[in-house]
Amino acid sequence: MFVSLINNDCNIALQEIGDESVDLIVTSPPYCMRKAYESPEDDINTFKKCHEEIFGSVYRVLKPGGSICWQVGYHVSEACVMPLDFIVYDVFTKLSKRRKLPLILRNRIVWTFGHGLNSEHRFSGRHETILWFTKGPLNIFNLNEVRVPQKYPGKRAYKGVNKGKLTGNPLGKNPSDVWDIPNVKANHVEKTEHPCQFPVAIPARLVRALTLRGAVVLDPFMGSGSTGVAAVLEDRSFIGIEKDTGYFKIAQKRLSDAEEGFARIRPDVPVKPVDKNMSVAKLPKEFKRKRAAFNQSINSRKY
Repeated sequence: MFVSLINNDCNIALQEIGDESVDLIVTSPPYCMRKAYESPEDDINTFKKCHEEIFGSVYRVLKPGGSICWQVGYHVSEACVMPLDFIVYDVFTKLSKRRKLPLILRNRIVWTFGHGLNSEHRFSGRHETILWFTKGPLNIFNLNEVRVPQKYPGKRAYKGVNKGKLTGNPLGKNPSDVWDIPNVKANHVEKTEHPCQFPVAIPARLVRALTLRGAVVLDPFMGSGSTGVAAVLEDRSFIGIEKDTGYFKIAQKRLSDAEEGFARIRPDVPVKPVDKNMSVAKLPKEFKRKRAAFNQSINSRKY
């Protein structure tokens, strides 16, 4: 197993990686939302151009049958909300359709989380997406490696030839294409100075499901190194590329900690239900009064 971290622009660094040498690519590119690491002039066209430029290198380094998992959200402006996965899908499928092994979309995974910015003029965003492509026919899908607990593991068939028999898989259920995993905010154990960090649990699931031990995982927009941490913990080799020196140093430290057995991660376990006995879970008297007054005003309206 090896770890190779490169502090450079991904379009330059990818040129040094051999053809068909990578088993899995997991990344989350900049959304062009004027974050600290982006140019104020970046927009939707910038995002599209970035993907058109990087596609050839990403496709070249990926092995036949290998997987690309591209995690994106939405570009939000005063005018509209743009689903960035639509742009990624459009660019990647168009640029690969005439190749011997076109990219095939296997899943559009919805990552949902409970906390984030609250909106006043639209419903608050609480999900992003992961597009899983393969380069031609699928090579590996280790479903048993990523099964999650069933809600009702003791459920039995109530009719038919299997009446009375357990209906579920003893190892757990398929996690489906909707993943409820807390995002990295505030007091999250994985939080670093990176403003758009995704949890290690996301790449860890993808690494386990789509590769075997010893495989090579690549992240061309490494950021704080979450994909690399997942790769190391799952005994895979990792190549990470990040042009921002500050974030690169954060990733270096996290990868070093992971290699030495000191990685700080939130285990990939179901989100705990709210404890109604906690003070923060109880409805304040002020809220009760305001809700009662609001409901009374609603009921008094004449239609």
